[in-house]
Amino acid sequence: MSTQKFYAVAKGRKPGIYTRWFGEAGAQAQVSGFPGAVYKGFLTREEAEAFLKNPPNRWKRKSSGGNISAAKASRDAGERLPDADRVIIYTDGGALGNPGPGGYGVVVVEDGATREFSGGFRLTTNNRMELTACIVGLRTLEKPSAVTLYSDSKYVVDGITKGWARRWRSNGWMRTRTDRAVNPDLWAKLLDLCEKHDVEFRWVKGHAGNAGNERCDQLVRVQSARPDLPPDTVYEASRHL
Repeated sequence: MSTQKFYAVAKGRKPGIYTRWFGEAGAQAQVSGFPGAVYKGFLTREEAEAFLKNPPNRWKRKSSGGNISAAKASRDAGERLPDADRVIIYTDGGALGNPGPGGYGVVVVEDGATREFSGGFRLTTNNRMELTACIVGLRTLEKPSAVTLYSDSKYVVDGITKGWARRWRSNGWMRTRTDRAVNPDLWAKLLDLCEKHDVEFRWVKGHAGNAGNERCDQLVRVQSARPDLPPDTVYEASRHL
């Protein structure tokens, strides 16, 4: 894996050049959660300085070519480490009958090595297994890492990328004034892990030939069919409230 030693933050909490990504004094702390952050990693300080002198103006809603949508401006604003320098995690989860016996599957690609993780519960839901897969995958990383996580769950990807889960947490896990958010135990764990790692969530269409997603789906099917699955204690307890 290539090493990027200089991180130029053109738009963030404290713009400048940083020699490390993680930590309170690193570049991640300047851009994580900052709307429209603009940053990029470089091999030399000279390249980083050149980027700061002439950064891309993609956070602006207008360009010489005319108007661009706010969604596109937001999507294009951040400059992340390339996938070659990131841990890749594929996840999937499901439950037979929803609710019913369910399982999760995870494939982690790190430093050229591939690892697989899977498990399940005797009574659970699709969404709980999708969330659990993400949690298990991120928990396998021993140190703060830059991660690209692929999931075929819009529930998970939108919950993180659109800020829903953070808003629910800030509102005491209330989705609206009268409705409680579902699965707060798992969302809380996932948000904590996203604060530890630099995680980019990407939605991938299920059953569409993506090798990582297909392998996770196989793991889910095997786990869901096990006769000795343990209880999802939080979910089962919630059914009696």
